[in-house]
Amino acid sequence: MTSNLLLLPGLLCDERLWRDVQSQLQASALVADFTQDDSIAGMARRALEAAPARFALAGLSMGGYVALEIMRQAPERVTHLALLDTSARADDDARRETRRKGIEMVGQGRFIGVSRGLLGNLLAPHHLGTPLAAEVQAMSERVGAQAYLRQQVGIMNRVDSRELLPSIAVPTLVGVGELDKLTSPELAEEMAGMIEGAELVRFGDSAHLPTMENPAAVVEAMRVWLGR
Repeated sequence: MTSNLLLLPGLLCDERLWRDVQSQLQASALVADFTQDDSIAGMARRALEAAPARFALAGLSMGGYVALEIMRQAPERVTHLALLDTSARADDDARRETRRKGIEMVGQGRFIGVSRGLLGNLLAPHHLGTPLAAEVQAMSERVGAQAYLRQQVGIMNRVDSRELLPSIAVPTLVGVGELDKLTSPELAEEMAGMIEGAELVRFGDSAHLPTMENPAAVVEAMRVWLGR
């Protein structure tokens, strides 16, 4: 099993996203800081500056976008790749408009972290109203409004990465929560089908945040992946 692991968080997420997975993996792990940059390329460069010379790479949601950018910038440094609850596609017009509205709300002083409506897309229904849901909301508040704005701009302007996928030549795990509404299992299937030898895993009892909702299943899949 590799000893170096670079973990990439999603929008409005910090180290808590990976805490329960990281604690169970026998690996030296670093969680990247994505609060300072307003482009996916900039996030990737900052993560690479902090990372060891060679590492296994895992990203969830926005972290998956950054992971694919790292595969553009420094593929020779990556030993393994895990793409969780993410997509290789760029935003469509409808998703960009949703992001613009979120940015406008912050401009009006209405940032509240993860709203009740968004929480329903992030978590499986039976996790709503639980301490886990409260942790997701607290995590978003820690990341804060200014980082949220930068992250949304970066996500909106990201490039389509589908043409990159066939060139990926490291052991790859593509994982997705069975109930994910934001990045559907069909998008995971698309990525896995375009990466030679990729393993596709669906995480039960989970929506968009399986590392928090069902960490045991994620750990099991990642242990197999790291052993490849």
